[in-house]
Amino acid sequence: MTAANSLAPMADPKHAYCNGNHTVHANHGKNGLSTRNGLSKTIQNGTANGGTLYKKPFNESFEEAPMYVAVLTYIGFGVVTLFGYLRDFMRSWGLEKCHMAEEREEQKDFVPLYQDFENFYTRNLYMRVRDNWNRPICSVPGAQFDLMERLTDDYNWTYRHTGRAIKDVINMGSYNYLGFAEIDEESLGTVKDMVISYGAGVCSSRQEMGHLDKHEELEDLVAKFLNVEAAMVFGMGFATNSMNIPALVGKGCLILSDELNHTSLVLGARLSGATIRIFKHNNMQNLEKLLREAVINGQPRTHRAWKKILILVEGIYSMEGSIVRLPEIIALKKKYKAYLYLDEAHSIGAVGATGRGVVQYFGLDPTDVDVLMGTFTKSFGSAGGYIAGKKELVTFLRSHSHSAVYATSMSPPVTEQIIRVMKCIMGRDGTLIGMQRVNQLAENTRYFRKRLQDMGFITYGNEDSPVVPVLLYMPGKVGAFARHMLEKKIGVVVVGFPATPITEARARFCISAAHTREMLDKVLDALNEMGDFLRLKYSRHSKSDRLPPSDETDYELDA
Repeated sequence: MTAANSLAPMADPKHAYCNGNHTVHANHGKNGLSTRNGLSKTIQNGTANGGTLYKKPFNESFEEAPMYVAVLTYIGFGVVTLFGYLRDFMRSWGLEKCHMAEEREEQKDFVPLYQDFENFYTRNLYMRVRDNWNRPICSVPGAQFDLMERLTDDYNWTYRHTGRAIKDVINMGSYNYLGFAEIDEESLGTVKDMVISYGAGVCSSRQEMGHLDKHEELEDLVAKFLNVEAAMVFGMGFATNSMNIPALVGKGCLILSDELNHTSLVLGARLSGATIRIFKHNNMQNLEKLLREAVINGQPRTHRAWKKILILVEGIYSMEGSIVRLPEIIALKKKYKAYLYLDEAHSIGAVGATGRGVVQYFGLDPTDVDVLMGTFTKSFGSAGGYIAGKKELVTFLRSHSHSAVYATSMSPPVTEQIIRVMKCIMGRDGTLIGMQRVNQLAENTRYFRKRLQDMGFITYGNEDSPVVPVLLYMPGKVGAFARHMLEKKIGVVVVGFPATPITEARARFCISAAHTREMLDKVLDALNEMGDFLRLKYSRHSKSDRLPPSDETDYELDA
């Protein structure tokens, strides 16, 4: 039985198109953004049937860099690229040793495996700043951690460890949003007992001998936490997306995917065999255009109606720090009878009054989202992921998902860690610790973002997002920034091509409830100093200079 003709609630093709009898409406800025004087901002409100789609202000900023920054960034990449070709020429003549993988002599006439731009980029550009990535840590990744000291004698091609550790580095890179990646012996008592009672692993899949009572307890708890009918858990967050999407859609189905979706969503969409079309990030006009064309034109060549139309989005986008425009997407999916798959990997636990993610953040009904997906690797300090929604959906996935049928079950101590944290957030442990951490994360996020904006840095994303990208742009400044911050005992994550556009290299800060105000102030003081030293304060607008969002166009949506 295929996904297209199964009994899953998403599998009824008669609900995959619209009869055109819909009259609703919402305000939206042009291209989803309002750009003035180089400052891009999303609008705040949308309306449907005279009501308000957004129940609270929705503020995001994507300020463009001054023109000279973009020009210097391109020049910088041009210079290192020219030197890269020069060094490749020297390597080909034996004037410089080549450390990269090479074809064997007897395979020289084969089609080369390694001759592409990505390999050129890695060899000649990435290698110059490689010391800023893959640093081994030797402690719990809490608000502070220890790093293993390492040195290189051949310009980052290889490393040797000195046996020493860099102690008490402030961790600004881990997704430890609520601070539950911890070593509190009292809190972890139940996890310790679980290892003693159940062992460390299951050694079987859920379909065979790997179905534990703790898995059922966790799934029931997740369903109650999300206020849905049922849930199913998986041992790996990445596989939760990549292995479940192919079970829900297939040939003859259409996937509409946000251009900034995570690789796991992209891989799942490709594996499904469905037709994939990309819409601009958080751009509701572009999404509606694709939906309308899909309903009117149907499938290519045959023009038959699509069996299913599935919209793939994330709650918080981990490279941009932006939050999905969920009220408008739900209105659109209702208008065109499409299905919605929401990945809350970074938003569950991190936003919402009680940590229930973007659905709660916008005050929406969870039943309006057909497939709720999330991971336990961020806010819950554990591993794995979940799919939640209607009971029929979960029942279908238990027998059709490759991850459910073939993958090893979630480890018992990992399961217990998730249960422990989820009960803490829900207040079922008899304390207010969970709620205090949710509130502390929100407070830390707003404080950190406001201070950065006041200093003059260009930051991306929503004001309530704990993912805070700070734009660095120029390749030479990326490595210098990370190295200088580490000298100040601050661990940061710097990101560049291919994870971001080649001209938008950035430092990505992940705020945690475990960060104290003293820690954040130390980081902010160091950033202020580095911003002046490396000239990173590119913003031309202080917070008070920012213009209110404008409504440039109107279009209709179903509520």
